[in-house]
Amino acid sequence: MSLFDQKDLAEIHSPEFPSERLVACFNPLLAEQRRRKRGELLKGTERELQRISKEVARRTQKPLGKDEIGKKVGKVIGRFKMGKHFILTIEEGHFSYIRNEEGIRREEALDGIYVVRTSEPTERLSGQDTVRSYKDLTHVERAFRSFKGIDLLVRPIWHRTEDHVRAHIFLCMLAYYVEWHMRKALAPLLFDDEELDENRKKRDPVKPAKPSDSAKKKKASHLTSDGLAVQSFDTLMVELGNRCRNRCQIKSDPKGPTFYQLTEMSPLQQRAFQLLGL
Repeated sequence: MSLFDQKDLAEIHSPEFPSERLVACFNPLLAEQRRRKRGELLKGTERELQRISKEVARRTQKPLGKDEIGKKVGKVIGRFKMGKHFILTIEEGHFSYIRNEEGIRREEALDGIYVVRTSEPTERLSGQDTVRSYKDLTHVERAFRSFKGIDLLVRPIWHRTEDHVRAHIFLCMLAYYVEWHMRKALAPLLFDDEELDENRKKRDPVKPAKPSDSAKKKKASHLTSDGLAVQSFDTLMVELGNRCRNRCQIKSDPKGPTFYQLTEMSPLQQRAFQLLGL
C-alpha cells in the first residue's frame, strides 16, 4: 500500500507478464463501496445460514439428509456469492458454519485496487493515459446500448448471407456515427458536459469524474447560455421532428398548381440548425 502514499497510481512489473506494463490504481471510494457491500452480503449470508442451521437442529424426529442440507445451503451461497468466505460443515442431520476470517482479511487488503495491463511502451502511452484509455471503453459499451435500446433501437434481424450481415452492421455503425457527431455539435443545447473531452486529458484518471462548472450550471438552471430550455437528445429530436415541409394547394382552385411551404422554425430549432450547419 506504500505505493499509493503519494499518488493513487503506480507502475509495477511482474515476471508473469514480461512484455507488458502493469498500472496499479487505488480508489478509496471504490474501496469503501466494496467493503460496505461485502459486509452487507456477509450479514445476509449468515442470516440465511443461521436459519438453515436452526431448521436442521429442530428436525430431530426426521433429520435432514446431507444432500437436502446441501441444496438449501447451495441456494444461499448462489444467491449471495459469499461461499469463499465461509467454512461449511455438512453431515447427516448436522450443519454448521464459520467465517473464513483469513480469506476475508486477504480480500479486504485489495479493496479499491485494480490493475490495467498494456503492451504499449511508456513513450507512446503514459501510465495516466493507460487508465484513461481503459475507461474510454465505456464509450464502446454505450454504443452497443444505443444500438439496441436507447437511441437507434435497431431490431434483431435474421440475415441469410454474409453480405447482408455486413451491410446491417455497416448501417448500424453509420447511424451511430451520425448520432455521435450530432451529439457533439448539439452539446450546447443538451445536458452533456461540453468541457468533458478537454477535462478528461487533465483530471486524475483514477478518481471519479466530476462535471464542469458549466455543466452544473446547465443542470441547475435547465437553461442554455442562449436562454433556451436544455434538452435531452430524445426531446431535441422530437422538437426537430416538428419541422415540416407541407405540400399546399389553393382551396378555391383544386386544379391549380401546388407549392411547398416550410413551417416556421422555433428559436430552439433555429439554434439547432445553426449548430448543425444546416
